[in-house]
Amino acid sequence: MVRRAARRTRRTARTDVAGSDRRLVVGRILLVIALVLTAGRLVWVQGFQANALSEKSERQRITRDNAPAERGTFLDRSGNVLAFNSEAKQLYANPSDLTRTKDEAHAKDPGKPTAEQYKREIARFIHAKVGDRLPEQEVYDVLSMPVKFRYFGPLVDVATARAITEEFPEIGAEHRAVREYPADDVAANIIGAARWSMDDGKVRGLLGLENSLNTTLAGRDGVKVADTAMGSDLVIPGTERELEPPTPGSDVALTIDSDLQFMVQRELSRYVTEAGAKGGSAVVLDAKTGEVYALANDKTFDPASDPSTWSPQGVSNPAVTTPFEPGSVNKVITAAGAIEHGLVKPQDVLQVPGSIKVADAVIGDAWPHGVLPLTFTGVLGKSSNVGTLMMAQRLGEDRFSELVQKFGVGRKTGVELPGESPGLVPPRNQWSGSTFGNLPIGQGLSMTVLQMAGMYQAIANDGVRVPPRMISAEIRPDGTRVPRPAPEPVRVVSPETAHTVKDMLRSVVQDAPQQRGTAPEAAVEGYQIAGKTGTAQKIDQSCGCYSQSEYWSTFAGIVPADDPRFVVGLMLDAPARGKSAAPLFHDIASFLTQRYQIPLSKEPAPLQTLQVR
Repeated sequence: MVRRAARRTRRTARTDVAGSDRRLVVGRILLVIALVLTAGRLVWVQGFQANALSEKSERQRITRDNAPAERGTFLDRSGNVLAFNSEAKQLYANPSDLTRTKDEAHAKDPGKPTAEQYKREIARFIHAKVGDRLPEQEVYDVLSMPVKFRYFGPLVDVATARAITEEFPEIGAEHRAVREYPADDVAANIIGAARWSMDDGKVRGLLGLENSLNTTLAGRDGVKVADTAMGSDLVIPGTERELEPPTPGSDVALTIDSDLQFMVQRELSRYVTEAGAKGGSAVVLDAKTGEVYALANDKTFDPASDPSTWSPQGVSNPAVTTPFEPGSVNKVITAAGAIEHGLVKPQDVLQVPGSIKVADAVIGDAWPHGVLPLTFTGVLGKSSNVGTLMMAQRLGEDRFSELVQKFGVGRKTGVELPGESPGLVPPRNQWSGSTFGNLPIGQGLSMTVLQMAGMYQAIANDGVRVPPRMISAEIRPDGTRVPRPAPEPVRVVSPETAHTVKDMLRSVVQDAPQQRGTAPEAAVEGYQIAGKTGTAQKIDQSCGCYSQSEYWSTFAGIVPADDPRFVVGLMLDAPARGKSAAPLFHDIASFLTQRYQIPLSKEPAPLQTLQVR
C-alpha cells in the first residue's frame, strides 16, 4: 500500500510540471499576441490614422476665418479718389489669463512684476502710443476686469498696433477695414456709405452706390487661421496667418467731376437758404453724352460719421427719388411738337387772350392781360399758359402723348442710382377733358430733376435724348478698365426742330423793353444761353387741391446755346414768393464756362421779338 501511494505521488509531480510548461507556453503566446496587437495598433494609429488624428487635433486648436478682400474705391472722372478702404487695428486682451499668469510668475520668482505692476506698465505704454484718445486709466481698468476677452480703445493704425503687440505679446490687435471718404460730404448722396461689419469682418454698403454696387466692390474673401486656447475660441495673440489670399474688389469710375459737385452742393445749399425754400435739387449733364457731371441736393451727410447722426433728409437723394410737378419747363414738349409737325413757325403771331377754357376748366396766364399779339417764340419767352394751350390743341392729345414718352417723362432714366422714381404721367386712356388743360403747362404730371434735365439734353443734342448715366467704367483688380456701355439713344425730334426750339429758348434770358423774357437773371455775359423757367403749384394736403401759397420753382438751361456743352436742371421746393431758380443757374453756368474754358460765343444772341406792337 505504501508503494502504490508513492507511485501516485510521483505521477502527480510529473503532471504538475507538464501543466506548468503548458501554461508558460500559453502565456508566452498570449504575450506575443498582445505585443503583435499593440504593435499593429501603433502602426495603424501612426501609419493610417496619423493624418486624421492630426487634423482633429489641429481643429481643436486652430480657428479658420475669412480673410476679407480689400473693397474697391470710387473715383471721379479725373481719377480723384472719393472713397477707399484703409486698414486699422482693434486692440484686445484676455484680462483674466493675464492676471493669472503674471501672478503665478511672480509667486515663482518674486523678482518679476506682479500682475498689477505689469498692467500699469502696459497701460502707460499704450497711452503713450495712442495718446489722449485712450487714457491710461481706461486701459488699466480693462486689463483688471475678471473676463476672458475684451476689445478696448479706439481703432489704431497698423504701425501703432505693431509697436504695442511687439512690446506686450499679451495684447492682441484684430484687423478692421475702415471706409474713408477724403472729400467728406461731396457726392455723399450719390456714393452713399459703407461700414465694417462684426458679423463677417467685411465692409458692407449701407446706402447709395456703396450698397447697390456691393458685389462689384466687395471682391472675394480669402482664408486665414489662428491658434486658439484649448477648450475655448479665444485667439492667441500673434498666431494669425493667411492660407489663401483674398481677391480685391473692382474700382468704380464715376462720371461726376468732384470739384463741380462741391461747387453745386455749396451753391445750391446757399441759395435754398437765401430763397427761403424748403429744399432743392440740381443736376448737370453733358449735352452730348448724357453723362452726369454733378447731381446734388441741398441737404447731405458725412458718410464717415456715426450713422446715428444721419437724418432721413440728409441720406436721401430727392434728385432721383422725389418727383415734382415741373410747371412751365414742360412747355418745351408742346413747342417741339408744334415745330416738328409744321403747325407754326417761331415768328408766327398768335392772338393770345387772357384765359382759355379747356373742358370745364378755365386757365389763365400768370399775369392779367387782354388779347396779346405774341409770337410763338414769345409764348415761350414770356411763358404764356394760354398761348401754349392754344398750340397744344392744334398738336392734339395723341401726338402730345407720344412726345411725352419720347422725352422720357413718366419712366425711369435708368441711371445707376438706387431708388429712382419714374415720376407720373396719367395713362392716355384715363385722360379727362381737363387733363389736357394741365399737362402741356406742367401740372398734373411729375418728374425728377434728372428727368427734367434729360428733356433739355435732347434739345441740346440735335433732338437725340441719351439717357443719363453715372458710372463710366469698372476697373478690375488687374488694372483692366471695362467701360460701361453707353445707353441706347432715343430720337425725339429732328435736328432742325431741336435747333429751332433751342434758338427760341434764348428769348427766355433776354432783357429788352417789351421783349423781356422771364429769366434775364440767368444770362451769362459773353455767352448765348437758352433755358426755360417753371412755376408749379404744390398740392395742399389739407384740401387735396392746388396750394395758393406754395409752389415749385424750376429752371432748365443749356450752356452755351450756340455750341451746347452742358445742360443744367434746377428745382426749388417752396421758395419765398418771387424767388426764381434763374440766379442759381447763372452762378452754376458761370462756373462751368470757367472750369471747362468754354470759348465765348462768337456773337451775342440776336434780339427776338416776343410781342408785336
